[in-house]
Formats: sequence, structure tokens, C-alpha cells
Amino acid sequence: MDFTAVIGVLLAFAAVLGGNYLEGGHAQELLNLPAAAIVICGTLAAAIIQSPKQDFARAIKLIGWAFGNNQQDLKGKIDEIVQWCVIARRKGLLSLEAEADKHKDDFVKTGLLLLADGKGPDVIRSTLEVDLITMEQRDLQGTKVIESMGGYAPTLGIIGAVLGLIHVMSNLSDPESLGSGIATAFVATIYGIGIANLFLIPVANKIKSLISMRYQAQEMVLEGLMFIAEGQNPKAIQQRLQGYLR
Repeated sequence: MDFTAVIGVLLAFAAVLGGNYLEGGHAQELLNLPAAAIVICGTLAAAIIQSPKQDFARAIKLIGWAFGNNQQDLKGKIDEIVQWCVIARRKGLLSLEAEADKHKDDFVKTGLLLLADGKGPDVIRSTLEVDLITMEQRDLQGTKVIESMGGYAPTLGIIGAVLGLIHVMSNLSDPESLGSGIATAFVATIYGIGIANLFLIPVANKIKSLISMRYQAQEMVLEGLMFIAEGQNPKAIQQRLQGYLR
């Protein structure tokens, strides 16, 4: 788990609660179940309506991915590629089948199996580039769903506030409750703006960064596999891949 992301979310909401406390407010004043239901359920409903089922499901999965440990160890991958080259030169390309079985990453596994089958650099590039681009576009579509939710949430917050005000105005016979009723009505606005700007939009931007870093790592792996297919020596491969570390 990426604890920095978790700390960031906690810090964001602590800032809101802390600011409310410094203004003399109380935490329970910000607790409103109907407002939360309007904003959260309404935002999810809008996202479901606008998105194909697979894009919405991918978006939910990507939110979890944003809080996972997804840092790319480029130096470690270079060392691994060099090791594959050493194995291929000593034992032959067919020996890379065993290396493919060790990997959970389907992209890497496909590349190693293509090498083991004796495919040339052009075939390896054309095959893996399709996987690379397809994966990137699929995840970017999921990210757009999360971004759209960040746009819907504030609007749903306004709807919640208006509904709250309608409820207040329908009870004008009790003037003493007007102040607290109006304050409660605007809690929905806080929920909508807060969820959008403190969670959904930052998470979407982080996912974009993770997609970019993964693309760079996979592109480096692709280049490394092509160098092995071309018969280059391990030292040359290592030197040529060092540029990804700059």
C-alpha cells in the first residue's frame, strides 16, 4: 500500500475538520446521512449512466490501484533484462520459457515467450506495442470516468443543498429551527466539493502518473527484449537502457 497517498487523503479531510473546529464548529455538524447519500449515490449513478460497464468497473479497480504500491523499479528491470540476455546467450532462447513462467506480468511473459519461440524484433515490437497501447487506452478510459465523477459530485452537492433548503422552507412555522436547518442543508455542498477536490480529482491525476510510469517501464522492457532478439551483448544492452534512468 502507498501510505503517502493514504496520509494525503487523511490530511486533506483533517484540514477540513480542523478548520471547522477552529471556526468554533463541531464535527457532528458535518455529519448528515441524507446529504452523503445524495452526493455519493448520485455521483455513482451519473457515472454508471455515462459509462460502458467495463469502463466503470475499470475505474473502481483503478481507485484501488492508486493506493497500492505501484512504483516502477527501472534499475531492477534493467538488471533483469540483462540477466535474460545472459541466460539466452548461455542456454539458448528456448531457456527463456522458464523465465516467463516465473512472471505474473502478462506483458513480460508474452515478450519472453515470443523470444523463446525465436520471433524477430519486428514481430516482438508489433505484438507488444498492441498490448502496450491497448492497456494504456483502457486505463485512461477508466481514469476519465473518475474525472467525470469529480465533476458530478459538486453538482450533486448543490442539489442536496437545494433539497435541504426546500425542506427548511416548508417548515417556516418553526423559526427557531431555521438556522440549524439551513446550516445542515449546505453540508451537502461541502460533501460534493470535498469529495471531488480532496479525493476524486487527485486520485484521477495520480492514476494518470502511474499509467505514464508503467508505460515507460514497459517500453523499456520492449526495447530490451528487442535488443536480445537482435543478439546484442549484455553490456551493450545495459548501456543503452541506462537512458531510461535519467
